[in-house]
Amino acid sequence: MGKRGPKNSFTYVACPNGRCDMGGKMNGGNIVANGTYKTKNGAVRKYICKNCGIVFNDRTGTMVSDLRTKDETVVRALRLAVSGMSIRAISKELKVNQETISRWLVRAADHSDDVKAVLLKSKDIT
Repeated sequence: MGKRGPKNSFTYVACPNGRCDMGGKMNGGNIVANGTYKTKNGAVRKYICKNCGIVFNDRTGTMVSDLRTKDETVVRALRLAVSGMSIRAISKELKVNQETISRWLVRAADHSDDVKAVLLKSKDIT
């Protein structure tokens, strides 16, 4: 027990390192907190895997990882794109470069494949 009470158990977090023995496994007891840092979207928690030593955060491996734009702006751009609005129109609406919006759309497409695979696997659909 530390000075400020018992340490949090991060059982809902898995190591993102595919080469780690505990990679992708939750409830392993190998994840410990490593502080937080501030972004435009608020505080982001950092973690360390005690097994392999990799440092990662809440946003690692997500579509918004390493983006400097507010999450709300990215989500709004994706919603506008899904509704049929052109990249040029979205660019004017949000005052964001067209190439930036194109990169967001590519990221979203990359991550949608991962989500689709998980959903299909969990439903046992072939």
